[in-house]
Amino acid sequence: MLCYPVRNQSSLQAMNRLSDQTSPYLLQHADNPVHWYPWSDEALQLARERNKPILLSIGYSACHWCHVMAHESFEDTETAEVMNRLFINIKVDREERPDLDKIYQSAHSMLTNRPGGWPLTVFLTPDDHMPIFAGTYFPKTPRHGLPAFTQLLENIAHAFDTRKEDIQQQSASLRDVFDRLASQHSKPAEHLSSMPLDIARNQIEQQFDSRYGGYSQAPKFPHPAIIDRAMKHWGRTSETGNPDSRILHTALFSLERMGSGGLFDHLGGGFCRYSTDEQWMIPHFEKMLYDNGPLLWLNAQAWCISNNRDYRDAAEETANWVLREMQSMHGGYYSALDADSEGEEGKFYIWTPESIRAELNEAEYELIARRFGLDKPANFEGNWHLHAYVSYDDLAQQTGQGTDSVRATIKNARNQLFKKRQQRIHPGLDDKILTSWNGLMIRGMAAAGRLLDKPEYIDSASKAAMFIHDNLWDGRRLLATIKDGHAHLNAYLDDYAFMISGLLELLQARWDTRLLSWTQQLADTLLDQFEDTDNGGFYFTSHDHEALIQRTRTYSDDAIPSGNGIAAHALQLLGYLLAEPRYLDAAERCLRAAWHSINQTAISHCSLLEALDTHINPPQMVIVRGTDAEQALWKSDLQGQYLPFTHIYWIPEAVSDLPPALAEKTADTSIVAYICEGLQCDPPLHSRNDWSAFIEDNNPQPGS
Repeated sequence: MLCYPVRNQSSLQAMNRLSDQTSPYLLQHADNPVHWYPWSDEALQLARERNKPILLSIGYSACHWCHVMAHESFEDTETAEVMNRLFINIKVDREERPDLDKIYQSAHSMLTNRPGGWPLTVFLTPDDHMPIFAGTYFPKTPRHGLPAFTQLLENIAHAFDTRKEDIQQQSASLRDVFDRLASQHSKPAEHLSSMPLDIARNQIEQQFDSRYGGYSQAPKFPHPAIIDRAMKHWGRTSETGNPDSRILHTALFSLERMGSGGLFDHLGGGFCRYSTDEQWMIPHFEKMLYDNGPLLWLNAQAWCISNNRDYRDAAEETANWVLREMQSMHGGYYSALDADSEGEEGKFYIWTPESIRAELNEAEYELIARRFGLDKPANFEGNWHLHAYVSYDDLAQQTGQGTDSVRATIKNARNQLFKKRQQRIHPGLDDKILTSWNGLMIRGMAAAGRLLDKPEYIDSASKAAMFIHDNLWDGRRLLATIKDGHAHLNAYLDDYAFMISGLLELLQARWDTRLLSWTQQLADTLLDQFEDTDNGGFYFTSHDHEALIQRTRTYSDDAIPSGNGIAAHALQLLGYLLAEPRYLDAAERCLRAAWHSINQTAISHCSLLEALDTHINPPQMVIVRGTDAEQALWKSDLQGQYLPFTHIYWIPEAVSDLPPALAEKTADTSIVAYICEGLQCDPPLHSRNDWSAFIEDNNPQPGS
């Protein structure tokens, strides 16, 4: 983004304290004429000493409207003068400090009765950091029913000086609301049932957009947790002999429409953040790691369910994008690609028919034009963003070619367009590495590698896991983020939960006893530092975290899945794998603590519903011991199999130093599979025929 040209750089840096930060978002603002501080004791103490209200601005590096507000206001000397005169100004990267973002997004909703977003603009009291006023984007001049930002600044400062009592009363009311929200978590349920699973199923179908896919109107988000719940519900009903094909359709059709629409990058792979329209045509062009990890996982699963090549292609192209652009040379995964390039949103991705025709021969252009609507009106500000209008099968019928031939021609054309696009100025890369988001991508890459028989994806996940272990784990605790070798910030619930989940998936793809040991350490720290031992469930921040105006504990999914939901399910899987009751007990306490929240809106708690499903229907844990050659033969029976409730760990015969529950499962004279369902184990399997029959029995099929 553009930065304000500073004449006296050394003087400005003395007043703007962001130049030594690791966050790319904060560094984008290091040259602003605003006297920015990071959230720090220094800034908070200065506000108290000067009795000046705090202007808290929260955003992230890939956020388009954050850039707009920065260019309009934070780079403007006149606006900066008002900010510096009236406020202590604090900039926060919501990806590094999700604890602060959660609190003040919640406060925004309480004050405005509207959902928040980014940039988040909150004015705080200097003594106790309670919100005075909250909003999101404010323009430099009045428009869209919003006041000019400088006008708002003057009004807030005037209110702070003249309406102390009103502000105190508002702060007291907000504290009461925070206290009531906390009290909702203090009454654990006595009984758990499957009822929310059925309620969520009906809500999913009710909210499903049968025309375009997805579960909302515009703006339309992917909602991967809902898609996964729909798949799992179908899997459960398949076990009864009455597969719920309608609920499966909502999941597969939604993934198909996302993958064929403009949400997906048809040249470079990967999914954008959300669609601005109901047809998945024009996205908000930022690409976030936390969306792509779950969507990679889901598309690999969808291919196993349907054998539809489109899902496999979406998974492979997303994974290849991650390998090419989002993994550091040291192994960790980067956070995001910006929505903007050259100061314009989406400029990197758009085309004209003429620019595409110049790169292709006539046969290639004809197919590309039909598939991506180059013969239709422009769909993005006079240009064309690639959105598939015609399927490969329909193109084959229209042109008299075979479907494979059409796919091959279009793939070759896409490769040529990709090479041309690589010559453009790329969107900015947010190259900080976040522990939690790496956990989500480790899970996605490991599963895709296992399900699609792509060992390079498993290699990638292993490298990322070891990077986190070596750079963000001190032997006892995790840190939340690292950039340029500087790791800092106490880790949050999501960091532990998502890493445990990712490591358990990676262990299914490739056994490593060291990773299992680390997974246990992470789980123990999660219980020690985050669990509410009185009522159950997990706080977002650790017991020794910085004291803030609220200690949040959320159960519902948001753009990122619920940390409580992922923690509960991961603890269940680890508990069953190791026959460790304390992990299972903690997961059950979490479900009981969340029961009231789950029953309010079941569809918003799909991650926790996964744990509820597992609590009611314990999973199958399979340990296969044998030589590498024997295991490779049995693994071949798993290709293309959807086994949602069966977790298979391939431990080589020579591996020793295992936990007791695994050490007792040894290979005799040949390969053997130990199968336990919950706490009950079946006789081991020794023959390939018995193994194949077991896999077939546990692999639901559409229409079965």
